[in-house]
Amino acid sequence: MIKKILYYLIPVLVAVLIFLSNFLNTKLFDSEIINFVVWFILSLFVFASGWITNNIFGWVKGGKIIVAVIVSTTVVSAILVSFFSDYFRTGNLLFENIILYSLRNILLGVMSIFGMAISELLTLQHEIEKLNMIDHEQIKNNALKESDLIIREANVKADKIVLEATKKSMDL
Repeated sequence: MIKKILYYLIPVLVAVLIFLSNFLNTKLFDSEIINFVVWFILSLFVFASGWITNNIFGWVKGGKIIVAVIVSTTVVSAILVSFFSDYFRTGNLLFENIILYSLRNILLGVMSIFGMAISELLTLQHEIEKLNMIDHEQIKNNALKESDLIIREANVKADKIVLEATKKSMDL
């Protein structure tokens, strides 16, 4: 039951975090450092939610979910900016505002995909390290078996040569 709640909670969390970015100040790199800090922390939260999404859903299904969340929040944000253009006014035209807010949503969504990619990369690297350890042990065991086989074959050939030599000496 709790796992099913997580299935719905993580994409909703990503959507809420991306949607909250619409209400942040647009003057990101002004003299106030607090604007940048808020964006950075929001990006970290979205990155972490992408990481969790990859661990729960996997790369393919999680990627589809994140892309769907990005598209849906971008569409909702565009509608919101269109209807409440006075609140979201940045001194630009309405179309420019829609593009601005859409790019902000896409940027945060890509941070989530980046979190998924880093999580997947570390998981695959760990699996490769495990396989390399198994391969080294298996190669060592195979080499020991092959060396035993070569020694037995050499002993058989040596016995055969000695037998032929004794047979020849008997004939002589």
